[in-house]
Amino acid sequence: MEINTKFHEQDELTELFSKLTGKRIDDSFGLFPPFYTDFGKNITIGKNVFINSDCKFQDQGGIYIDDGVFIGHSVVLATLNHDLELSKRAWLHPAPIRIGKNVWIGTNATVTAGVTIGEGAIVAAGAVVTKDVEANTVVGGVPARIIKRVDG
Repeated sequence: MEINTKFHEQDELTELFSKLTGKRIDDSFGLFPPFYTDFGKNITIGKNVFINSDCKFQDQGGIYIDDGVFIGHSVVLATLNHDLELSKRAWLHPAPIRIGKNVWIGTNATVTAGVTIGEGAIVAAGAVVTKDVEANTVVGGVPARIIKRVDG
């Protein structure tokens, strides 16, 4: 709430994000609020990470973001899933999201529980990522599929 309710210089945002996660966030971190999470303590952030405005991190399953990652506007990282069986539908199944070095996640993309995004990958705007993404690939669509490979 403190992050979202008033203007902060970048160094203040880094300090507030460190409090939110319970871990020291590097001074190279960048954030454009607002930012939303359901817990915060299960988020790990590397160096030179930038998170654009209106992102939503459901972090109960764990979110691991490596160095050099760019996250676009309104990205959702959702680490919880529900059971498919109707009688167990209220059961939650947490699984971590792991984002490798130098990944770029475009505006309005959603990454679901248990997904690993390989180093150097690009997730196109609006993609819904339900399976692991290979390193140095561009994925897009619903569900996300490989569009092309990029030089690593």
